Amino acid sequence: MRSVPRWSLISSGCAPVLLIGGWTVAARLEGPAYDPVSQTISVLAAYGAAGFWVMTTALFALGVCHLVTAWGLRPAATAGRVALACGGVAAVAVALVPAPSSGGSLRHGSVAAVGFALLAAWPVLAARRESRAPWGLRPVPAVTATALMALGAAWYLFATQGHGPAGVAERFVTCLQAVWPFVVVASCLRRSGERETPRARARG
Repeated sequence: MRSVPRWSLISSGCAPVLLIGGWTVAARLEGPAYDPVSQTISVLAAYGAAGFWVMTTALFALGVCHLVTAWGLRPAATAGRVALACGGVAAVAVALVPAPSSGGSLRHGSVAAVGFALLAAWPVLAARRESRAPWGLRPVPAVTATALMALGAAWYLFATQGHGPAGVAERFVTCLQAVWPFVVVASCLRRSGERETPRARARG
């Protein structure tokens, strides 16, 4: 099985840091008028928002991180790598097509929905059935991750209809989607290290 370059750990690790850091700083710039429990991340990235440039930059960088990680995640099945890369493109598109300062946006909502779907699907599409596959690419963890992301997305959609804390629901699913690539990369590097240890011992 092909190895994962160590720089993938940086790209995948930066993704959740950029996302969480972005909405934290943008919310501070927005002030007390912004409620992170009930209001979405898109509000922070909307035209005219005080933290517009921060959240937009964070979303753009998040998309780039997913693209770089997908490129380096060589042990994953091709379909999963493509889905992760396309999810990264969708994140960049969300940054480039922000929501208006008031009201909804069909373009923004459509791009965001595509991104949610791709980033929820990539774990199961990337899974491999080989017994020597890294933990993050095994079927059970991959299916579990996809199921949790799908449930989180359903919760978010339900909450946006006025039935719950939309901000919390969106942060839950986006955090999970941002963290999972790091988990997979870390498991791949750990598996690679486990294979190298017996070889080193044999040479010694």
